[in-house]
Amino acid sequence: MNRLRLFTSLLCLSLASLAAAADKPNIIFILCDDLGYGDVKCLNPEGKIATPNFDRLAKEGMIFTDAHSGSSVCTPTRYGVMTGRYAWRSKLQSGVLGGLSPRLIEQGRLTTPAMLKQQGYSTHCVGKWHLGMDWVRTGEVEELSIEKAEHVKNVDYTKPITNGPTSVGFDTYFGISASLDMVPYCFIENDHVTVNPTEMMKLAMNKGGPGGYTREGPGAPGFRGEDVLPTFTREAKKVIEAKAKAKAPFFLYLPLNSPHTPILPSEKWQGKSGISLYADFVMETDDALGQIMRVTEETGIAKDTLIIITSDNGCSPSADYPKLLAAGHNPSYNMRGHKADIFDGGHRVPFIVRWPAKVKAGQTSSQLVCLTDFMATAAEVAGAKLPENAAEDSFSILPALLGESGKPVRQSVIHHSINGSFALREGDWKLELCAGSGGWSDPRPGSPGEKGLPDTQLYNLRADIAEKDNLQSSEPEVVRKMTAALEKIVSDGRSTPGAPQQNAVPVVLRKPTPAAAAKGKGKGKGKAKAAAN
Repeated sequence: MNRLRLFTSLLCLSLASLAAAADKPNIIFILCDDLGYGDVKCLNPEGKIATPNFDRLAKEGMIFTDAHSGSSVCTPTRYGVMTGRYAWRSKLQSGVLGGLSPRLIEQGRLTTPAMLKQQGYSTHCVGKWHLGMDWVRTGEVEELSIEKAEHVKNVDYTKPITNGPTSVGFDTYFGISASLDMVPYCFIENDHVTVNPTEMMKLAMNKGGPGGYTREGPGAPGFRGEDVLPTFTREAKKVIEAKAKAKAPFFLYLPLNSPHTPILPSEKWQGKSGISLYADFVMETDDALGQIMRVTEETGIAKDTLIIITSDNGCSPSADYPKLLAAGHNPSYNMRGHKADIFDGGHRVPFIVRWPAKVKAGQTSSQLVCLTDFMATAAEVAGAKLPENAAEDSFSILPALLGESGKPVRQSVIHHSINGSFALREGDWKLELCAGSGGWSDPRPGSPGEKGLPDTQLYNLRADIAEKDNLQSSEPEVVRKMTAALEKIVSDGRSTPGAPQQNAVPVVLRKPTPAAAAKGKGKGKGKAKAAAN
């Protein structure tokens, strides 16, 4: 009798869990790679690239016009999506990882897929990872930067990989280890390469145009850069088709390789835009979105599927801005800068959401949001309560999606450039703790053009979205208050309410100038310290 009662209790709990899971939407998060805000037609009416599927998603859902990536470059933004935490709190203080770099996400840290698994979701990743994984090494590789040419053979590619996507909460993974201009040139399925990269190869950065080649390194025989985006799209559709038949909800994270370099649209898309290969690649990226939308519709799950599409940072200068501008198209729209920069062109990104069951069609929100907000949003959607030591910089945007929010999702957001420069956005004000771009546009860090400029920038974005009129000298009180606010968010180890947390390493808010560094000055200025965790 006791066994029967126990069995009945377990059965009831199981059925209750299935019923609760059935009420939760499927979640598809699509992360484009280097897609500019101005590359999407519904966001940039003056744009010259056709993006009919982005436009349809916007008509059927909600546009956020003030959304920002956690960084102006790849790896740190992806860390934020997966952890709900700014990446500069980790050991990665600038730059990006390489294809052979070890796992960045800390052991024991709760991730978005792991949290969703706890709520009954199956979890799947298809695409570019770029958050490190532990290969079996036969020699040295770079830990926190792109591998050197002499390191690319220092891995036994025949051995299983550990600490990859399936170690941080994903049930399945299919993709590439990092950007497509980094080794190895091969696909990975779960914990192993699908074909051993036995050949040395490099890919054309811009087929038929300038740009040279990617880094040379091991590649799988027959591997072609043109095939990567179609392969990711096909594999993602397989996941959706399979999971649509199941009763449990699923989470699909789809980080695309496009339109990042190498700019290699597949043959059927080459020349479609009439502008450039980059524009062709954007159009193929739009088509990939369309295929994902259609498969949710064809399988009957579209109504109860939350789709988010965005980008990891602004457009790269590798897209050839002069050529695009000559055609009347600006990937940064009306903003200054591009990928890598502290300026808004580096981190303000497309962000479009469709969830027919809950989100009214045709809406536009000017709420300030960040891609780190995905984890808290997914948690609220799934009915999960996040622990205090997780998602320290993540605010749920669900109230904004449901039209229930009478107050801002977040009061501020911190921006971070490729060289580790900081900025704080509060309302219309944007404070930048550097003299130049902090990235790749002029004035570049340490360049003659940066010399002599004030070491602080302050802009009112409502009046000056192009960040041309530096108000730091005329608004000293705004600078003082915002600097203090930034220092507090850094030292607290979180921007969300709760007990202070520890940053992984001391965080330097203001990078010393070359002159100060040479004299050994500024070692304690603008630094917020915390013990390593």
